[in-house]
Amino acid sequence: MKKSTTSTPHDAVFKTFLRHPETARDFMEIHLPVSLRQLCDLRTLKLEPGSFIEKNLRAYYSDVLWSLKTREGDGYIYVVIEHQSTPDAHMAFRLMRYAMAAMQQHLDAGHKHLPLVVPMLFYHGVDSPYPFSLCWLDEFANPEVARRLYAAAFPLVDITVVSDDDIMQHRRIALLELIQKHIRQRDLLGLVERIASLLVTGCANDRQLKALFNYLMIQHGHTPRFTTFIRDVVGHVPHTKERLMTLIERIRAAQRIAEKGNGSAQRIAEKGNGKEDRSVWRKD
Repeated sequence: MKKSTTSTPHDAVFKTFLRHPETARDFMEIHLPVSLRQLCDLRTLKLEPGSFIEKNLRAYYSDVLWSLKTREGDGYIYVVIEHQSTPDAHMAFRLMRYAMAAMQQHLDAGHKHLPLVVPMLFYHGVDSPYPFSLCWLDEFANPEVARRLYAAAFPLVDITVVSDDDIMQHRRIALLELIQKHIRQRDLLGLVERIASLLVTGCANDRQLKALFNYLMIQHGHTPRFTTFIRDVVGHVPHTKERLMTLIERIRAAQRIAEKGNGSAQRIAEKGNGKEDRSVWRKD
């Protein structure tokens, strides 16, 4: 349930007290877990403005946000203090969103490292004790799977360390992976046979091929040997030669139109506008 943006008597008195430095310091000394309190230099408390929080999150929170330095002096900790009089099953997730917003603003201010953000909920509702978990991972249908996912490094597909031979076994994603792995090479001629062998499998539809060859032309179309590269690719796929030539010529024509300020080259190519001239792709 979304919290009203209109200030209530609960909000007003809460903010009046918790925005006072000495009161906030006492609150943290009493209620912060010992392991976290030992990290904090409470003498450095600084109240952060409400603008620190993203606009779409302000409706959920009382905007009581304190920053402070660690005892080592080399980092920052933010303490989010929110009050609630009505239990909310998704409060943990909303506090996590608030914490993420505070982290982003910290980075936007020029800091190199993420700060610790400690969300604290002050509850004074009718239902007692507070009926919901404040671990956001418990909000998932399968908390154990969520813990494994969010407590570990996220999956990484680093195509730069995958061998070309392995890439060739990646079925319908192989063509994209191969091209993007080598896109910064000055000369693509060494890829002709691999690209051709993938093309003959029909691993990409026309729309994907248009996007791919448009991408290649944007990145390499200015290089002297690019026409040779394209011509060799087309020559290695006789069964789809006409189809590829049509696609490539359409992209070339679209790029010429786009250069005159008449729209995006890829959108024009997809519509099939422009005259086709196949002579540039034919071997002498």
